[in-house]
Amino acid sequence: MDLQAVGEARKLQLNELEEMRFFSYENAKLYKEKTKRWHDQKIQARVFEKGQQVLLFNSCLKLFPGKLKSRWVRPLAVVNFYPFGAVEVRENQSGREFKVNGQRLKHYWGGEVDHEKTSITLEEP
Repeated sequence: MDLQAVGEARKLQLNELEEMRFFSYENAKLYKEKTKRWHDQKIQARVFEKGQQVLLFNSCLKLFPGKLKSRWVRPLAVVNFYPFGAVEVRENQSGREFKVNGQRLKHYWGGEVDHEKTSITLEEP
């Protein structure tokens, strides 16, 4: 057995393994960048105006799981904007004003929201 040749072959194998690992990291990085770019293109900016009606996402419903229960709270009116995405909203009934993260809001397009309804009857045509 030639130990010199075996040592050289082993070094070549290790270099190939290192090269393959480097290429796999590069491919993963390119894939992540491409996926992030695609995802960011699909995001639509939510632009709110003063006086507009919005819905607030209620993230505190974890104690009472309801699969089909809406987690969006009644329509609120936009009062003011603050830097870094904070929005001040007002409840229509009580007139209470509070600040929320703008990412927890979405546009309200109208219609009466009935929170008392627990079931919907489907009829066959």
